[in-house]
Amino acid sequence: MATSMMPNALDLLRFLPEVILAFFAIAIMLWESSYDDHGTRPGMPTLALIGLALAAVASMIAGDNPGSAFHDMLVVDSFATFFRLLVLGVGALTVLTASPFLRKLNAEGGEFYSLLLLSILGQSLMAASNELIMVFIGLEISSISSYVLAGYLRDDKRSNESALKYFLLGSFATGFFLYGIAWIFGLTGATNFTRIAAVLGNPDIAPDLVFTSIAAALILVGLCFKISAFPFQSWAPDVYQGAPTPVSAFLSAAPKAAAFAILLRIFFIAFEPLSDRWLPLLGAVALLTMIVGNFAALWQTDIKRLLGYSAIANAGYILVAVAAHSSLGVSAVLFYLAAYSLMNAGAFAVLSMRPETAIEDYNGLAARQPATAALMTVFVASLIGLPLTAGFFGKFYIFKSAIDAELYWLAALGLLSSAVAAFYYVRILVAMYMKPVAADAPALEAPAASLQAVLWLSAAATIGFGVFPGWLLDWATRSSALLR
Repeated sequence: MATSMMPNALDLLRFLPEVILAFFAIAIMLWESSYDDHGTRPGMPTLALIGLALAAVASMIAGDNPGSAFHDMLVVDSFATFFRLLVLGVGALTVLTASPFLRKLNAEGGEFYSLLLLSILGQSLMAASNELIMVFIGLEISSISSYVLAGYLRDDKRSNESALKYFLLGSFATGFFLYGIAWIFGLTGATNFTRIAAVLGNPDIAPDLVFTSIAAALILVGLCFKISAFPFQSWAPDVYQGAPTPVSAFLSAAPKAAAFAILLRIFFIAFEPLSDRWLPLLGAVALLTMIVGNFAALWQTDIKRLLGYSAIANAGYILVAVAAHSSLGVSAVLFYLAAYSLMNAGAFAVLSMRPETAIEDYNGLAARQPATAALMTVFVASLIGLPLTAGFFGKFYIFKSAIDAELYWLAALGLLSSAVAAFYYVRILVAMYMKPVAADAPALEAPAASLQAVLWLSAAATIGFGVFPGWLLDWATRSSALLR
């Protein structure tokens, strides 16, 4: 019996990406502690990138050996592999963006990269979790690291405020999530997704429907906070505006992707027998999230805050595909999350080049740095959803999945809401191309090499997946086997 409880080689292989991330996070902390002075430690970003690259390789190797691990607590499949690689990719872009940003502020330290790797570790664990306790552990590892990253600039009051708001509201939402887990365990006697589904789907042993619905709603509250969906979206603009710009880019993509991964697993597997109850609710949440995000963004004058409301609206678009409750819908979720991560990483990389993020601070950028303005135009065009960009095909597949599911009202209202977004995105383009440069505008420095790599790579992928979406869509389709 004792021997059977020991993990086997396949268990360890399927958990290897998280082990590598933990090892490098600890190694970076030890490397920094070996210095007596308080200057910049050499090699921290490189060490973080090596850890992320090795974790990506381990994720692909684990993906070639699918199956469960640690007594079915984890499951490695194409779905988990997709999200593991996605959050690792976002992490790499964040490291490349953060290094010159923090060095310019003389704030680069090993703790930043350690916290980033630990946050990604939690998100990777969430994507592969097959039971609620493991989800909670991954969620807390990711969240606690993210709270500290949001307040990383300790001498910046806005950064401190964003971290405090994020922590307080995040802890509140986690309480709902944990309370929902406790209810589900009390009602079904299980925390494993497939076992919960087996109990809920058996009319002879299924618990009271009202109490089960309440438990599912409590879990949904916690997840809605993590994806910044209505009515738990108020934290996003404040946190994005106050956090260091590379952290804002990271928070807008990686934690959101992991939260959507686990939302799909929980509701499409564990709560699948209750789908007739939660699908109408998700449709309503999707619509209200799109409306609130897009209309609130119209009045914003700070680009980081504007992108915060844009992130809310984009969460609404993705929820439309979730509400479609189909394999195409899951594929659309995966495709759009990858596309959104790329265009958002590029947009925030442009913002990281200077401390000011008001829209008027970018007046005349096209005359001063035409290449940077052109790259920003690509990201804005993709956020709008213009053809030949990844954002266009992402929205196309989202609304197609809604139409195929006969959610015509949601698709129509979602498209109208998406049209509203063009108005506030165009304000950025008007500032860059049509507004004169202020007389007292400071000189602009050329972007650092790592920052240029992020800008050009993100722009190339945004256009590439817009012109040739087939490869990413095929990968998303192969990884959407959740409903099959």
